[in-house]
Amino acid sequence: MRRFLFLIASCLILSSCSSLSKQMQQGNYDTVIEKSVKKLLKKPSDEKYAQLLDKAFILANERDWSRVRFLKIENNPNTWDEVFRRYDNLKARQAKVRTVLPINLNGQMTSYEFVDYDSQIVEAKNNAAQYFFQNAQKLLQNNDRFSNREAYTQLLKARDYSGGAFPGLHEMITKAQHDGMTHVLVMIENHTGLKISLEFEQELLAIDTRRLNSEWVHFHQKHLDQSIEYDYLIIINLTDIMLSPDQTKENDVIYRKEIQDGFNYALDAKGNVRKDSLGNDIKVAKYKTLVATLIEKQQHKEVAIKGLVEFIELKPTEMLLAKEPIVAQNVFRHISARAVGDMEALDDEAKKKIKNQMIPFPGDFQMILNCAETLKPAINGAIQQNRRLIQ
Repeated sequence: MRRFLFLIASCLILSSCSSLSKQMQQGNYDTVIEKSVKKLLKKPSDEKYAQLLDKAFILANERDWSRVRFLKIENNPNTWDEVFRRYDNLKARQAKVRTVLPINLNGQMTSYEFVDYDSQIVEAKNNAAQYFFQNAQKLLQNNDRFSNREAYTQLLKARDYSGGAFPGLHEMITKAQHDGMTHVLVMIENHTGLKISLEFEQELLAIDTRRLNSEWVHFHQKHLDQSIEYDYLIIINLTDIMLSPDQTKENDVIYRKEIQDGFNYALDAKGNVRKDSLGNDIKVAKYKTLVATLIEKQQHKEVAIKGLVEFIELKPTEMLLAKEPIVAQNVFRHISARAVGDMEALDDEAKKKIKNQMIPFPGDFQMILNCAETLKPAINGAIQQNRRLIQ
């Protein structure tokens, strides 16, 4: 049993080392370091993981140092952000490796000479902050919302790197965010020839904008803020409202049912009552037919609303981007009934129907208002389908 467990443990170790060797080949040095450190914290004397750690640590540092040297020679101010991250990686990596030092390499306990990266990190951080702040100022001068969005991102980096040390930085961030926003106004136009109520409009405009809004795009259902300049207009153009008249149809159904209604005596050819083998009179069941008529009334009324959702870009010039057809229907249907004749002739379904009484038809306004609940998902779907047009 012990031999079996030893074999399993050996296989797991080999498998783990093989996986890390593959990570090494793929250049995932920090992954190798992370896993090797965990193993060595549990078993400091493990030479296999010590060797993997040593190799990965050297190669990872060489890669970062090489990249930093190149970026400094290139002297491009927009790369100070990467220089900072490289130095930060070097510092974090050596701090992680320090937790398992010294390590056992080829039978000798080995350590590393550590580097103080703080001055390089501070320099890169300050230069990155300076670059992002100055470049954001240039972007803001372009006076378009996409440049403002990029400026906002760079100003946030300048704030994070500098600790908010630049004068007027907070106000610039607020302005860049405000000027980078896309505003979309959703409105209704009625071209049906019928007057629609304010309540109906409000119901249609009560669309769920939470799924439509994003960091840089905001949908407005009412033009309440006169200071907002809209970038896009979405028009819910109602083109046709078709309302049927109140319709009532009658349908008569006759029900018949045979039931036993007493009996008669069986007679022979001479008119005498016949007897069975025991001498008893023979009786024959007598039946009668029950008849009832079910008068069924079917009430029917429906409304259908058709329209187009139009997507218009307002800036720099007004341009129609897309049209999406929408349609919705609302149907009122009610069945009531009454019966004449013998009620016992009715089946169970018919008996249920006669419990329903005729009810008043809903008014035209209510039918149209009810249709708004069906139309809203169609409007939402049209906007979602064309959401990519709005940037």
